[in-house]
Amino acid sequence: MNLAVDRSAAAGPEVVCLPMFGMTRTATATAFSPALAGADLRETYLDLPGHGDSPATCPPTSQALLDTVCAWLDHHIDAPVLIAGASYGAYLAAGIARQRPDLVRGLLLVSPGITIAPASRTLPEHRPPPGPAGWLDDAPTELRTHLDTALGHRTPTVVATVLAALHAGGPGDDTFLQTLRTDPGYALPDEATDTPYDGPVSVLTGRQDGIVGYTDQFHAMRRYPRGTYTTIDAAGHYLPYEQPALLRALTQDWLHRTLTSPTPGHTTAQRLRDNGRHG
Repeated sequence: MNLAVDRSAAAGPEVVCLPMFGMTRTATATAFSPALAGADLRETYLDLPGHGDSPATCPPTSQALLDTVCAWLDHHIDAPVLIAGASYGAYLAAGIARQRPDLVRGLLLVSPGITIAPASRTLPEHRPPPGPAGWLDDAPTELRTHLDTALGHRTPTVVATVLAALHAGGPGDDTFLQTLRTDPGYALPDEATDTPYDGPVSVLTGRQDGIVGYTDQFHAMRRYPRGTYTTIDAAGHYLPYEQPALLRALTQDWLHRTLTSPTPGHTTAQRLRDNGRHG
């Protein structure tokens, strides 16, 4: 449970934000904080084990990471909370909703992974429109193929924003991350389980996401009876950095739906107090 964390001082409901694989709470705040602004939420950004400034104190499996996050939530928050995640963070967030729905008030899943094995993913058939000449020139050579695959909004400004996010925050544990990514335990054991989660959910995908695609996410909506699905043109896997204005608009819709909905385990008086603060 020794996780590095940044928490805002707001007194409102708590939203816990989980990062992309290998990225940090600093990069996650850059992605989500503008989208959450003005909602009087207590924003909480975690470094997962082996990410950023959090030590690798658990086995290198996704289930162990999920269990560590759940243990942290059990000890540090008044459940249930809103949970937002991007990519791998969204993969874990969806797993928490399956395994510990008592912790979750609502889910915001951005560019979520549905299946962890790359060969099992349904990826877009068409390449994104070409970017302007030289749009990748400032990217390190070793990242150009990845960014060419990942990005739908293909401009030098977006590339610079993503590169800054990739290098923001603590160093992480490269050995732990490599072991996690190559171990059979990278997949959650219940990855393919269609356990329903009944709270408000928004799933946001990039139409040109060459990393996890957008089709598997639509099929997974059967898990979310109160889910909204959106695929965004001119957006890829780094959607929060590619289309921040659209992310904010769709996040605000999710917040409205979540904060005005009955909260599992709340009394009527608690619900009225919550709605009075945020309605």
